Amino acid sequence: MKPLDIPTFATTQLTLLDYELQSELEETHLLTSTHSPSILQRAGLAILNLTYSGQRTGLGGKTLIDLTLDPAIGGGSGELPSHGLRVGDICAIAEQPKGVERRKEREGMENRGVEGVVTKVQKDAVTVALDREEVEVPGGKLWLVKLVNDVTHKRLHQTMTRLQKMPSEEYSQLTHVLFGQASPTPISEKALQAEIEWHDPTLNESQKDAIRFALASKEIALIHGPPGTGKTHTLIELILQLLPKHTRLLVCGPSNLSVDNIVERLSPHRIPLLRLGHPARLLPAVLSHSLDVLTKSSDAAALVSDIRGEIDDKLAAVRKTRNGAERREVRAEVKELRRELRQREGRVVGDLVRGCRVVLCTLHGAGGFHLKGEKFDVVIVDEASQALEAQCWIPILGCGAEKVVLAGDHLQLPPTIKSVNLKDGDGKKIKTAGEKEVQMTLETTLFDRLLALHGDGIKRMLTTQYRMHEAIMAFPSRALYDGQLIAAEAVKSRLLTSLPYEVQPTDDTSAPLVFWDTQGGDFPEDSQPSLSSDENGEEKQKKERMKANMSLLAESKSNALEAALVRRHVSRLIAAGVREEDIAVITPYNGQVSLLVGLLKGKFPAMEVGSVDGFQGREKEAVVVSLVRSNAEREVGFLGERRRLNVAMTRPKRHLCVIGDSETVGRGSKFLKAWMTFLEEHADLRYPDLADAQEDER
Repeated sequence: MKPLDIPTFATTQLTLLDYELQSELEETHLLTSTHSPSILQRAGLAILNLTYSGQRTGLGGKTLIDLTLDPAIGGGSGELPSHGLRVGDICAIAEQPKGVERRKEREGMENRGVEGVVTKVQKDAVTVALDREEVEVPGGKLWLVKLVNDVTHKRLHQTMTRLQKMPSEEYSQLTHVLFGQASPTPISEKALQAEIEWHDPTLNESQKDAIRFALASKEIALIHGPPGTGKTHTLIELILQLLPKHTRLLVCGPSNLSVDNIVERLSPHRIPLLRLGHPARLLPAVLSHSLDVLTKSSDAAALVSDIRGEIDDKLAAVRKTRNGAERREVRAEVKELRRELRQREGRVVGDLVRGCRVVLCTLHGAGGFHLKGEKFDVVIVDEASQALEAQCWIPILGCGAEKVVLAGDHLQLPPTIKSVNLKDGDGKKIKTAGEKEVQMTLETTLFDRLLALHGDGIKRMLTTQYRMHEAIMAFPSRALYDGQLIAAEAVKSRLLTSLPYEVQPTDDTSAPLVFWDTQGGDFPEDSQPSLSSDENGEEKQKKERMKANMSLLAESKSNALEAALVRRHVSRLIAAGVREEDIAVITPYNGQVSLLVGLLKGKFPAMEVGSVDGFQGREKEAVVVSLVRSNAEREVGFLGERRRLNVAMTRPKRHLCVIGDSETVGRGSKFLKAWMTFLEEHADLRYPDLADAQEDER
């Protein structure tokens, strides 16, 4: 790839980001206006039957609202139903619409509530920080609805606008390298061979090589971490090696969970570090480094705590009184107290940030006011292959770093893009410095682009994997990683029968790789809407226009007979002694997820059932993959995406069971044909008949 013109790049990114925002807004409006609350809850976009259970004042004077399940609902367990709301999600708290209300009466109901951001998710409660100060939470039965995160879009827009308008004389050497206008500084062999005293003696040679390379690089270093190769483990050692060099580090990830994983692993090393934002993992090792906890334990914490307590008391009084004049008077006092709280808190937070050499936050959080004016020497981005490029520029532009280290795997799933016209093959053209047009889409990450720009010389790959049996690892290693992956001695031959509890040896538990080949047409797929909707002609037309990128409304494939085979296989694993919580069932299609949940969760509540996309970054002892597609036309749709299949086949530790039609799947692409051939030659191959699918029912 030729060097890129920076203003043109930024302008194109702004256009693509605008399309994405509009797509998300249209989708959210269509979903909330055409689907009942119960359907939105099943889709993971809402939580119903909530009630207000308390409030308090949080960081920055924000009002924190605690929501729990209505005691009259849920059989007294108090646990929230399964949902898709996560820490950092923008949401609305509103009075729950009644099921009998017509669509027009439901439309926009979430906008009549109060908006905020989810700051804590527990089994029995959700905490939301309200955006505005002088608002009242509705009474009665409430629901929580996920909204478009326009705050993130605004920050991305600001970042790309800054890059677009930046004078060329202000470009740093790093910026020149990131756009191919300069080559990375060559690294001497001496620097790569330097003696290093390792903090972790268990590091393998590929991990040590990646760390040496990242330490010696002047501007950029890419650490390519295939599944199970200890990418985050490697980053921890890199951070520890950088600290004695008087380096200040900003460590980021695209999600709260990715950041928390690093905080948790750094915590035992007892280095001064600060976690900005809202931790998703409510573990002491993570929470103890959060801004919320540290501001309460600093020398000036008592002053801040007193004001918070006074605000909480006054807000409690507001909820009790119905006198309008009294309410206005108390709210005026609260407003003044909040102003004073922010001033005192600002001084405490400023001291904490300036005193920390390792600051961790999400990519979005790196653009927050806490880091305004702060300078860092190195930016480290974990899970960089799951981040939009514009997200990565938030810390790069904001902190004046001279070097960036990206860690990820570009051969797994990229960030999710909702806008139809931004997928590969239909993006925007952008001119290089040599006037040559190249394709740009939001799916092209900074990790991808730098590899294309500078080649493999800026990358080091981790090659020893610590997750999979070597039979499970063999195909992805050969087909995607040039055959370079090696199974660590401790995992290369482990089976379900060697779990630390008793599992009976059977044909299933003794096999690391099983393929139920449903070829022959006896297990055909169905095609059905994943969710029903009450729509008129106009909504139906809009749905048709958007369905290619809206998994919730689009027709989602399912295969009932294949689902029955899944049930049979997991039933036999559990009968042999494998615990439910050690098994996952995954599939690329939401329609099949819905079918499998109905078929399995009642009988096996502890077993995880979900989509392939939602399981990226996860692992289980045993994984069953339902491929779904089986049709006379031999169509496979998005099943042909090899990055999605890579995620699917690399989740298990000891046992992978694939269920699918080799005749249909094998026609989808060269990659799929190679996989089917591999399974036929190396897996425990089984040809089911309809009696096998019905066995568990007898």
